[in-house]
Amino acid sequence: MRFEGKKVFISGASKGIGKSIANAFLEEGAFVFGSSTGGKKETSDLPNCQEWFFADFNDIDQIKKCANFLRKIEPDILINNAGINKIAPFVSIEPEDFLSIHRVNVFAPFLLCQSVLPSMILKSWGRIVNISSIWGKISKEQRASYSSSKFAIDGMTIALAAEHSMNGILANCVAPGFTDTELTRRVLGEEGIRNLVANVPLRRMGTVDEIARLVLWLSSEENSYVTGQNISIDGGFTRV
Repeated sequence: MRFEGKKVFISGASKGIGKSIANAFLEEGAFVFGSSTGGKKETSDLPNCQEWFFADFNDIDQIKKCANFLRKIEPDILINNAGINKIAPFVSIEPEDFLSIHRVNVFAPFLLCQSVLPSMILKSWGRIVNISSIWGKISKEQRASYSSSKFAIDGMTIALAAEHSMNGILANCVAPGFTDTELTRRVLGEEGIRNLVANVPLRRMGTVDEIARLVLWLSSEENSYVTGQNISIDGGFTRV
């Protein structure tokens, strides 16, 4: 098992992409720690996780408490997955909505990265994967808040790789495209999904398991030379 004995922290681990990543690490022998905005009911599907930290990353004090939790457990691998989105025309974006999206999507990962670096430097080994989005590589109307947050996480990841690759710490972004989750199906419906995938060269959405497999490879010893990258997993949507 590739991650036997490794400690992994995954933010937003109780559902969707984060839950799939957590399950994949557990299957590979890792000690998995996670954060969630929900209570114990929301995390009951992942009973083998070592410990949960319940936090709302819209609250800076709670982000700081989570960072202190990470200093205590000293994870070998950090997956910044938690994120929020709100679509609105540019002129209608409320300042608090813009700041809220950046608190969760950028400031929280920044603080969590800061908190794990000292122990990773001491070990001369670490892996950080920040979950971005195709909207951090391209953009479209009504995505100013979300897209700018995902471009920011990419820039932060590049800077992190530039500073700490020499310490054995590899940092990368993964940029999922349209992904088959409960939320996607509920919001778009079957007709909406058909219209969506018509623009994807593979003519389907990605799965959470496909994203998890890429995250695990980037987090593993097998990855020895990929750092500072933003890797799209989108069925060719942003390239073809």
